[in-house]
Amino acid sequence: MAEQTRYEELIRQFSAFGAVKREIGRMMPSECPSGSAAVLTLLGRYGDMRMSRLSELLAVDMSVTSRHVAHVAARGWIERSPDPADKRSRILRLTPAGQALLDQLSRRTCRLLAERLSDWSDDEVTQLTALMARLRASFDDTRAHGPEPRPPAPPVLEQTTRTPATTQ
Repeated sequence: MAEQTRYEELIRQFSAFGAVKREIGRMMPSECPSGSAAVLTLLGRYGDMRMSRLSELLAVDMSVTSRHVAHVAARGWIERSPDPADKRSRILRLTPAGQALLDQLSRRTCRLLAERLSDWSDDEVTQLTALMARLRASFDDTRAHGPEPRPPAPPVLEQTTRTPATTQ
């Protein structure tokens, strides 16, 4: 039971973490919702990529990725160009305007975190970062290997000899 209590507290903390995400979201420009910021961040971190790769990194369906990409492309923050290896695919890349916005978002977020964590030691911030990365990796590992297989259904032990009713 102690183990369950520990995980229940973790669940409460995950739920409360939503307030942190909402505060970060409120400081974002209104034209750049969190999904758009995530697209810019991933392109900034990993460079040019196909939409399928971006969808994997976002861990969302391709249709959701397409909406995010359309939003940022319409604002000139990314460009889509034909993939030389496969003309049916598109390569996504940050534009200078997208990089400038990404830099601005990064500065805003860092400033907010520095403000809110001003009473934390450098070691505590480093430890939190490492633990969050480890948590994320644990979930990435699960996603890569798929869900745990379900146990087989138990065999049906009761058999009936009644004739099923017919509907007319």
